[in-house]
Amino acid sequence: MELKLEKKDAADWVYRGEGAANLVLAYSGSSPDFAGKVMRIQKKAKNGSAAAAVHNKPVLTDQERLLWKEAKELVASQNKDAVERFFAQLVMGPLLGPKYVDAGVLVKVSRQFLEGIEEKVTGQRPSWRVDAAMVDVERDSVLIMPDHTVFPRGGSKGGGPCLSVEIKPKCGFLPSSSFIAEGNAVKKSASRFKMHQALKLHNKDISEISKYNPLDLFSGSKERMHKAIGDLFSTPQNNFRVFLNGSLILGGLGGGTSKTNTVIEQTFEDALKGVIQATKGSRTASFMQLIAETVHHSGVLDQLLKVQKLDHLDIEGVIHAYYNLVSKPCMVCKDLNEAKALHGCESLHSIPMDESLKIVKDYLIAAIAKDCSMMISFAPTDDVDVGSQYSSVRIPSTNQKFDYKVSFIDLDLKPLKKIEEYYELDQKIVKCYNRVAGGDHAKGAPASTELPRDAN
Repeated sequence: MELKLEKKDAADWVYRGEGAANLVLAYSGSSPDFAGKVMRIQKKAKNGSAAAAVHNKPVLTDQERLLWKEAKELVASQNKDAVERFFAQLVMGPLLGPKYVDAGVLVKVSRQFLEGIEEKVTGQRPSWRVDAAMVDVERDSVLIMPDHTVFPRGGSKGGGPCLSVEIKPKCGFLPSSSFIAEGNAVKKSASRFKMHQALKLHNKDISEISKYNPLDLFSGSKERMHKAIGDLFSTPQNNFRVFLNGSLILGGLGGGTSKTNTVIEQTFEDALKGVIQATKGSRTASFMQLIAETVHHSGVLDQLLKVQKLDHLDIEGVIHAYYNLVSKPCMVCKDLNEAKALHGCESLHSIPMDESLKIVKDYLIAAIAKDCSMMISFAPTDDVDVGSQYSSVRIPSTNQKFDYKVSFIDLDLKPLKKIEEYYELDQKIVKCYNRVAGGDHAKGAPASTELPRDAN
Protein backbone atom coordinates (compact mmCIF):
# COMPACT_ATOMS: atom_id res chain seq x y z
CA MET A 1 0.00 0.00 0.00
CA GLU A 2 1.31 3.44 -0.95
CA LEU A 3 2.34 5.62 1.97
CA LYS A 4 0.64 8.97 2.37
CA LEU A 5 1.19 11.44 5.18
CA GLU A 6 -1.98 12.96 6.64
CA LYS A 7 -2.73 15.79 9.09
CA LYS A 8 -2.14 13.63 12.20
CA ASP A 9 1.39 12.76 11.02
CA ALA A 10 2.60 16.37 11.22
CA ALA A 11 3.18 15.96 14.97
CA ASP A 12 5.95 13.41 14.28
CA TRP A 13 8.18 15.78 12.31
CA VAL A 14 10.59 18.23 13.96
CA TYR A 15 12.13 21.35 12.40
CA ARG A 16 15.80 20.73 11.58
CA GLY A 17 16.70 23.73 9.40
CA GLU A 18 16.19 25.30 6.00
CA GLY A 19 17.79 26.80 2.96
CA ALA A 20 16.53 29.22 0.36
CA ALA A 21 14.19 26.72 -1.31
CA ASN A 22 13.38 23.98 1.20
CA LEU A 23 12.55 23.22 4.82
CA VAL A 24 14.15 20.16 6.43
CA LEU A 25 12.39 18.23 9.20
CA ALA A 26 13.56 15.16 11.15
CA TYR A 27 11.31 12.25 12.10
CA SER A 28 10.62 11.76 15.83
CA GLY A 29 7.81 9.21 15.70
CA SER A 30 7.69 5.42 15.96
CA SER A 31 7.00 4.30 12.39
CA PRO A 32 9.79 2.07 11.02
CA ASP A 33 9.09 3.51 7.56
CA PHE A 34 10.52 6.89 8.63
CA ALA A 35 12.97 6.03 11.41
CA GLY A 36 16.35 7.64 10.70
CA LYS A 37 14.89 9.86 7.96
CA VAL A 38 14.47 13.54 7.22
CA MET A 39 11.89 15.23 5.06
CA ARG A 40 12.50 18.01 2.59
CA ILE A 41 9.52 20.27 1.90
CA GLN A 42 9.51 22.94 -0.77
CA LYS A 43 8.80 26.53 0.16
CA LYS A 44 7.11 29.27 -1.83
CA ALA A 45 7.75 32.98 -1.65
CA LYS A 46 5.09 34.93 0.21
CA ASN A 47 4.93 37.45 -2.60
CA GLY A 48 3.50 34.68 -4.76
CA SER A 49 6.41 34.57 -7.22
CA ALA A 50 6.97 30.86 -6.64
CA ALA A 51 3.70 29.49 -7.92
CA ALA A 52 2.83 25.83 -7.60
CA ALA A 53 3.99 23.56 -10.40
CA VAL A 54 1.55 23.03 -13.23
CA HIS A 55 0.55 19.39 -13.26
CA ASN A 56 0.86 17.25 -16.39
CA LYS A 57 3.50 19.51 -17.88
CA PRO A 58 7.29 19.05 -17.80
CA VAL A 59 8.99 21.06 -15.08
CA LEU A 60 11.98 21.90 -17.28
CA THR A 61 12.12 24.46 -20.08
CA ASP A 62 12.86 23.46 -23.68
CA GLN A 63 16.51 24.46 -23.31
CA GLU A 64 16.81 22.58 -20.00
CA ARG A 65 15.43 19.43 -21.61
CA LEU A 66 18.19 19.76 -24.20
CA LEU A 67 20.81 20.13 -21.48
CA TRP A 68 19.76 17.02 -19.56
CA LYS A 69 18.40 14.90 -22.42
CA GLU A 70 20.58 11.90 -21.47
CA ALA A 71 18.66 11.57 -18.18
CA LYS A 72 15.30 10.53 -19.66
CA GLU A 73 13.44 10.15 -16.34
CA LEU A 74 14.61 13.60 -15.30
CA VAL A 75 13.44 15.25 -18.51
CA ALA A 76 10.02 13.55 -18.36
CA SER A 77 9.35 14.43 -14.71
CA GLN A 78 6.20 16.45 -14.02
CA ASN A 79 7.00 17.15 -10.37
CA LYS A 80 9.83 19.33 -9.06
CA ASP A 81 10.67 16.87 -6.27
CA ALA A 82 10.97 14.10 -8.86
CA VAL A 83 13.26 16.31 -10.94
CA GLU A 84 15.53 16.88 -7.94
CA ARG A 85 15.55 13.17 -7.07
CA PHE A 86 16.43 12.03 -10.59
CA PHE A 87 19.03 14.77 -10.96
CA ALA A 88 20.83 13.66 -7.79
CA GLN A 89 20.57 10.00 -8.77
CA LEU A 90 21.34 10.16 -12.50
CA VAL A 91 23.66 13.16 -12.84
CA MET A 92 25.42 13.99 -9.58
CA GLY A 93 25.59 10.45 -8.19
CA PRO A 94 27.79 9.02 -10.97
CA LEU A 95 30.07 12.08 -10.83
CA LEU A 96 30.56 12.25 -7.06
CA GLY A 97 30.30 8.52 -6.44
CA PRO A 98 26.98 6.67 -5.89
CA LYS A 99 27.93 5.65 -2.34
CA TYR A 100 28.14 9.32 -1.37
CA VAL A 101 24.75 10.33 -2.82
CA ASP A 102 21.33 9.08 -1.67
CA ALA A 103 18.62 10.61 -3.83
CA GLY A 104 15.82 9.65 -1.43
CA VAL A 105 12.23 8.61 -2.22
CA LEU A 106 9.05 10.53 -2.94
CA VAL A 107 6.15 10.17 -0.50
CA LYS A 108 2.62 11.46 -1.03
CA VAL A 109 1.25 14.07 1.37
CA SER A 110 -2.12 15.73 1.92
CA ARG A 111 -2.65 19.47 1.93
CA GLN A 112 -3.71 19.18 5.58
CA PHE A 113 -0.36 17.62 6.46
CA LEU A 114 1.56 20.50 4.86
CA GLU A 115 -0.69 23.06 6.56
CA GLY A 116 -0.02 21.30 9.87
CA ILE A 117 3.73 21.49 9.28
CA GLU A 118 3.52 25.19 8.40
CA GLU A 119 1.61 25.92 11.61
CA LYS A 120 3.99 23.83 13.72
CA VAL A 121 7.34 25.19 12.53
CA THR A 122 6.62 28.89 12.02
CA GLY A 123 7.65 29.79 15.57
CA GLN A 124 10.91 27.84 15.27
CA ARG A 125 12.12 29.41 12.02
CA PRO A 126 14.30 32.55 11.78
CA SER A 127 11.98 35.56 11.45
CA TRP A 128 13.56 36.71 8.20
CA ARG A 129 12.96 33.26 6.71
CA VAL A 130 9.31 33.38 7.84
CA ASP A 131 8.87 36.81 6.27
CA ALA A 132 10.28 35.60 2.96
CA ALA A 133 8.61 32.23 2.40
CA MET A 134 6.23 29.58 3.72
CA VAL A 135 5.55 25.89 3.15
CA ASP A 136 4.15 25.32 -0.33
CA VAL A 137 0.89 23.61 0.63
CA GLU A 138 -0.02 23.03 -3.03
CA ARG A 139 2.52 20.21 -3.36
CA ASP A 140 1.32 16.62 -3.30
CA SER A 141 4.61 14.93 -2.37
CA VAL A 142 7.77 15.44 -0.34
CA LEU A 143 11.25 13.98 -0.53
CA ILE A 144 12.26 11.55 2.24
CA MET A 145 16.01 11.10 2.70
CA PRO A 146 18.43 9.53 5.21
CA ASP A 147 19.11 11.55 8.37
CA HIS A 148 22.87 11.94 8.15
CA THR A 149 23.04 13.30 11.70
CA VAL A 150 22.36 9.76 12.95
CA PHE A 151 24.77 6.92 12.20
CA PRO A 152 23.07 4.28 9.99
CA ARG A 153 21.53 1.30 11.76
CA GLY A 154 23.86 -1.67 11.90
CA GLY A 155 26.90 0.54 12.56
CA SER A 156 29.33 -0.02 15.36
CA LYS A 157 28.06 -0.20 18.94
CA GLY A 158 24.45 -0.44 17.79
CA GLY A 159 22.58 2.36 19.56
CA GLY A 160 25.72 4.16 20.76
CA PRO A 161 26.39 7.89 20.38
CA CYS A 162 26.76 9.57 17.02
CA LEU A 163 28.56 12.78 16.17
CA SER A 164 27.86 14.34 12.81
CA VAL A 165 29.33 17.37 11.09
CA GLU A 166 27.97 19.33 8.12
CA ILE A 167 30.50 21.30 6.08
CA LYS A 168 29.97 23.51 3.05
CA PRO A 169 33.43 23.20 1.47
CA LYS A 170 32.75 25.89 -1.20
CA CYS A 171 34.99 26.36 -4.27
CA GLY A 172 38.34 24.62 -3.82
CA PHE A 173 40.40 26.08 -6.68
CA LEU A 174 41.40 29.37 -8.28
CA PRO A 175 40.21 29.92 -11.87
CA SER A 176 42.72 30.50 -14.65
CA SER A 177 40.39 31.13 -17.57
CA SER A 178 41.60 33.47 -20.30
CA PHE A 179 38.08 34.91 -20.44
CA ILE A 180 38.47 36.60 -17.06
CA ALA A 181 38.64 40.34 -17.72
CA GLU A 182 41.81 42.22 -16.83
CA GLY A 183 39.98 44.25 -14.20
CA ASN A 184 38.80 41.02 -12.56
CA ALA A 185 42.24 39.37 -12.44
CA VAL A 186 42.04 39.20 -8.62
CA LYS A 187 39.87 36.11 -9.10
CA LYS A 188 43.03 34.23 -10.08
CA SER A 189 44.75 34.93 -6.76
CA ALA A 190 41.99 35.27 -4.12
CA SER A 191 39.50 32.51 -3.32
CA ARG A 192 35.87 33.08 -4.29
CA PHE A 193 34.89 32.48 -0.66
CA LYS A 194 37.21 35.22 0.59
CA MET A 195 35.95 37.71 -1.97
CA HIS A 196 32.30 36.86 -1.31
CA GLN A 197 32.85 37.49 2.40
CA ALA A 198 33.59 41.14 1.60
CA LEU A 199 30.27 41.54 -0.23
CA LYS A 200 28.35 39.74 2.52
CA LEU A 201 29.89 42.00 5.14
CA HIS A 202 29.03 45.07 3.05
CA ASN A 203 25.42 43.86 2.78
CA LYS A 204 25.32 43.06 6.53
CA ASP A 205 24.60 39.39 5.79
CA ILE A 206 27.47 38.56 8.16
CA SER A 207 28.90 40.43 11.14
CA GLU A 208 32.55 39.60 10.52
CA ILE A 209 34.87 38.02 7.96
CA SER A 210 35.62 34.32 8.28
CA LYS A 211 39.27 33.22 8.17
CA TYR A 212 38.25 29.96 6.49
CA ASN A 213 39.99 29.30 3.18
CA PRO A 214 38.55 26.47 1.04
CA LEU A 215 41.97 26.04 -0.57
CA ASP A 216 43.23 24.80 2.81
CA LEU A 217 40.51 22.15 3.06
CA PHE A 218 41.13 20.92 -0.50
CA SER A 219 44.94 21.07 -0.18
CA GLY A 220 45.54 17.43 0.74
CA SER A 221 47.75 18.62 3.62
CA LYS A 222 46.58 17.41 7.06
CA GLU A 223 48.00 20.54 8.65
CA ARG A 224 46.11 22.88 6.32
CA MET A 225 42.94 20.76 6.58
CA HIS A 226 43.12 21.02 10.36
CA LYS A 227 43.50 24.80 10.09
CA ALA A 228 40.45 24.94 7.80
CA ILE A 229 38.33 23.00 10.32
CA GLY A 230 39.51 25.29 13.12
CA ASP A 231 38.60 28.38 11.11
CA LEU A 232 35.14 26.96 10.35
CA PHE A 233 34.64 26.22 14.04
CA SER A 234 35.64 29.78 14.99
CA THR A 235 33.19 31.37 12.52
CA PRO A 236 30.57 28.78 11.48
CA GLN A 237 28.27 31.17 9.56
CA ASN A 238 26.17 28.73 7.48
CA ASN A 239 29.19 26.61 6.52
CA PHE A 240 29.69 24.44 9.62
CA ARG A 241 27.28 22.63 11.92
CA VAL A 242 27.74 19.81 14.43
CA PHE A 243 25.10 17.39 15.74
CA LEU A 244 25.13 14.93 18.64
CA ASN A 245 22.60 12.11 18.30
CA GLY A 246 20.61 14.26 15.87
CA SER A 247 20.54 17.41 18.02
CA LEU A 248 22.38 20.55 16.95
CA ILE A 249 25.25 21.45 19.30
CA LEU A 250 27.09 24.01 17.13
CA GLY A 251 25.97 26.30 14.32
CA GLY A 252 22.60 27.67 13.23
CA LEU A 253 19.44 25.96 11.97
CA GLY A 254 18.09 28.48 9.50
CA GLY A 255 21.11 30.56 8.56
CA GLY A 256 24.48 31.87 9.65
CA THR A 257 25.68 32.29 13.22
CA SER A 258 28.07 34.69 14.88
CA LYS A 259 31.62 33.96 15.96
CA THR A 260 32.11 31.09 18.41
CA ASN A 261 32.73 32.80 21.77
CA THR A 262 34.08 31.31 25.00
CA VAL A 263 30.61 30.41 26.28
CA ILE A 264 29.78 28.51 23.08
CA GLU A 265 33.21 26.85 23.18
CA GLN A 266 32.68 25.65 26.75
CA THR A 267 29.17 24.38 26.04
CA PHE A 268 30.44 22.49 23.01
CA GLU A 269 33.38 21.06 24.97
CA ASP A 270 30.97 19.77 27.63
CA ALA A 271 28.66 18.25 25.00
CA LEU A 272 31.52 16.08 23.70
CA LYS A 273 31.98 14.41 27.09
CA GLY A 274 31.31 10.69 26.82
CA VAL A 275 31.96 10.62 23.07
CA ILE A 276 35.46 12.04 22.74
CA GLN A 277 37.74 10.31 25.26
CA ALA A 278 39.98 13.25 26.05
CA THR A 279 40.55 15.37 29.14
CA LYS A 280 38.36 18.40 29.67
CA GLY A 281 39.69 21.29 27.66
CA SER A 282 41.05 19.14 24.83
CA ARG A 283 37.90 17.38 23.54
CA THR A 284 37.13 20.05 20.94
CA ALA A 285 40.68 19.95 19.58
CA SER A 286 40.50 16.15 19.38
CA PHE A 287 37.17 16.33 17.55
CA MET A 288 38.55 18.79 14.99
CA GLN A 289 41.51 16.46 14.57
CA LEU A 290 39.04 13.62 13.91
CA ILE A 291 37.33 15.62 11.16
CA ALA A 292 40.63 16.55 9.49
CA GLU A 293 41.88 12.94 9.67
CA THR A 294 38.62 11.68 8.16
CA VAL A 295 38.54 14.19 5.31
CA HIS A 296 42.16 13.33 4.50
CA HIS A 297 41.65 9.56 4.86
CA SER A 298 38.48 9.41 2.76
CA GLY A 299 39.88 11.37 -0.19
CA VAL A 300 36.30 12.43 -0.90
CA LEU A 301 37.22 16.05 -1.60
CA ASP A 302 39.44 14.97 -4.49
CA GLN A 303 36.36 13.80 -6.36
CA LEU A 304 34.38 16.88 -5.40
CA LEU A 305 37.19 19.08 -6.73
CA LYS A 306 37.17 17.23 -10.07
CA VAL A 307 33.47 18.01 -10.45
CA GLN A 308 33.99 21.66 -9.46
CA LYS A 309 36.69 21.95 -12.11
CA LEU A 310 34.19 21.12 -14.86
CA ASP A 311 33.92 24.91 -14.80
CA HIS A 312 37.08 25.62 -16.80
CA LEU A 313 35.94 28.81 -18.56
CA ASP A 314 34.69 30.71 -15.48
CA ILE A 315 31.31 32.44 -15.60
CA GLU A 316 32.90 35.20 -17.70
CA GLY A 317 33.30 32.67 -20.51
CA VAL A 318 30.19 30.59 -19.82
CA ILE A 319 27.86 33.57 -20.08
CA HIS A 320 28.56 33.80 -23.82
CA ALA A 321 27.71 30.12 -24.37
CA TYR A 322 24.54 30.70 -22.37
CA TYR A 323 23.35 33.43 -24.72
CA ASN A 324 24.06 31.09 -27.65
CA LEU A 325 21.84 28.49 -26.02
CA VAL A 326 18.89 30.78 -25.28
CA SER A 327 19.18 32.42 -28.73
CA LYS A 328 19.35 35.97 -27.42
CA PRO A 329 21.78 38.80 -28.18
CA CYS A 330 24.68 38.66 -25.73
CA MET A 331 24.13 41.40 -23.20
CA VAL A 332 27.71 41.05 -21.95
CA CYS A 333 29.30 41.63 -25.35
CA LYS A 334 27.05 44.63 -25.76
CA ASP A 335 28.69 46.23 -22.73
CA LEU A 336 32.27 45.31 -23.66
CA ASN A 337 34.53 47.64 -25.58
CA GLU A 338 36.10 46.43 -28.82
CA ALA A 339 39.43 45.45 -27.26
CA LYS A 340 37.79 43.20 -24.68
CA ALA A 341 35.49 41.65 -27.27
CA LEU A 342 38.55 40.66 -29.29
CA HIS A 343 39.91 38.97 -26.18
CA GLY A 344 38.14 35.80 -27.26
CA CYS A 345 34.50 36.35 -26.50
CA GLU A 346 33.65 36.53 -30.19
CA SER A 347 35.08 33.06 -30.69
CA LEU A 348 32.59 31.64 -28.20
CA HIS A 349 29.69 32.95 -30.25
CA SER A 350 30.81 30.97 -33.30
CA ILE A 351 31.05 27.53 -31.69
CA PRO A 352 28.54 24.75 -32.55
CA MET A 353 25.42 24.50 -30.39
CA ASP A 354 26.57 21.17 -28.94
CA GLU A 355 29.65 22.87 -27.54
CA SER A 356 27.57 25.64 -25.98
CA LEU A 357 25.33 23.00 -24.43
CA LYS A 358 28.31 21.18 -22.91
CA ILE A 359 29.88 24.37 -21.55
CA VAL A 360 26.65 25.44 -19.85
CA LYS A 361 25.84 21.94 -18.61
CA ASP A 362 29.31 21.47 -17.10
CA TYR A 363 29.14 24.88 -15.46
CA LEU A 364 25.79 24.18 -13.79
CA ILE A 365 27.07 20.84 -12.47
CA ALA A 366 30.21 22.57 -11.17
CA ALA A 367 28.12 25.30 -9.52
CA ILE A 368 26.20 22.63 -7.58
CA ALA A 369 29.48 21.00 -6.51
CA LYS A 370 30.77 24.38 -5.30
CA ASP A 371 27.72 24.98 -3.13
CA CYS A 372 26.76 21.52 -1.85
CA SER A 373 27.21 20.27 1.72
CA MET A 374 29.25 17.32 2.96
CA MET A 375 27.92 15.34 5.91
CA ILE A 376 30.21 13.09 7.94
CA SER A 377 28.70 10.94 10.69
CA PHE A 378 30.87 9.21 13.30
CA ALA A 379 30.24 6.28 15.64
CA PRO A 380 32.81 5.14 18.23
CA THR A 381 34.13 1.63 17.64
CA ASP A 382 37.05 -0.51 18.77
CA ASP A 383 39.51 -3.05 17.44
CA VAL A 384 37.33 -6.05 18.34
CA ASP A 385 34.51 -4.70 16.17
CA VAL A 386 35.26 -6.65 12.98
CA GLY A 387 33.35 -6.88 9.74
CA SER A 388 32.03 -3.32 9.78
CA GLN A 389 30.77 -2.10 6.41
CA TYR A 390 32.10 1.38 7.17
CA SER A 391 35.57 2.88 6.93
CA SER A 392 37.26 3.81 10.19
CA VAL A 393 39.80 6.35 11.42
CA ARG A 394 41.64 7.11 14.67
CA ILE A 395 42.14 10.34 16.56
CA PRO A 396 45.96 10.53 16.86
CA SER A 397 45.88 12.39 20.18
CA THR A 398 43.63 9.85 21.96
CA ASN A 399 43.99 6.74 19.77
CA GLN A 400 40.19 6.49 19.82
CA LYS A 401 38.69 4.75 16.79
CA PHE A 402 35.54 5.80 14.90
CA ASP A 403 33.58 4.36 12.02
CA TYR A 404 32.50 7.09 9.62
CA LYS A 405 30.16 7.65 6.70
CA VAL A 406 30.41 10.53 4.21
CA SER A 407 27.49 11.86 2.16
CA PHE A 408 26.89 14.80 -0.14
CA ILE A 409 23.61 16.72 0.19
CA ASP A 410 22.05 19.86 -1.32
CA LEU A 411 22.54 18.67 -4.89
CA ASP A 412 19.52 20.44 -6.37
CA LEU A 413 19.40 21.19 -10.08
CA LYS A 414 20.06 24.86 -10.82
CA PRO A 415 17.67 26.53 -13.31
CA LEU A 416 19.27 27.53 -16.59
CA LYS A 417 18.16 31.15 -16.12
CA LYS A 418 20.34 31.31 -13.01
CA ILE A 419 23.38 31.70 -15.28
CA GLU A 420 22.59 35.41 -15.64
CA GLU A 421 22.30 35.75 -11.84
CA TYR A 422 25.65 33.98 -11.40
CA TYR A 423 27.28 36.45 -13.78
CA GLU A 424 25.76 39.49 -12.07
CA LEU A 425 26.73 38.20 -8.62
CA ASP A 426 30.26 37.48 -9.81
CA GLN A 427 30.66 41.06 -10.98
CA LYS A 428 29.28 42.42 -7.68
CA ILE A 429 31.67 40.24 -5.69
CA VAL A 430 34.75 41.30 -7.63
CA LYS A 431 33.76 44.97 -7.67
CA CYS A 432 33.22 45.00 -3.92
CA TYR A 433 36.43 43.08 -3.19
CA ASN A 434 38.48 45.33 -5.48
CA ARG A 435 37.10 48.35 -3.69
CA VAL A 436 37.86 46.89 -0.24
CA ALA A 437 41.31 45.60 -1.22
CA GLY A 438 42.12 48.81 -3.12
CA GLY A 439 45.38 49.45 -4.88
CA ASP A 440 46.48 47.11 -7.65
CA HIS A 441 43.27 45.06 -7.72
CA ALA A 442 41.11 48.06 -8.40
CA LYS A 443 42.42 48.62 -11.91
CA GLY A 444 39.50 48.63 -14.29
CA ALA A 445 36.91 48.46 -11.49
CA PRO A 446 34.05 50.98 -11.60
CA ALA A 447 33.88 53.74 -9.03
CA SER A 448 32.17 53.04 -5.72
CA THR A 449 28.42 52.57 -6.05
CA GLU A 450 25.76 51.20 -3.72
CA LEU A 451 25.69 47.43 -4.02
CA PRO A 452 22.32 45.68 -3.80
CA ARG A 453 21.78 43.10 -1.05
CA ASP A 454 22.51 39.53 -2.12
CA ALA A 455 22.30 36.66 0.36
CA ASN A 456 23.55 33.91 -1.95
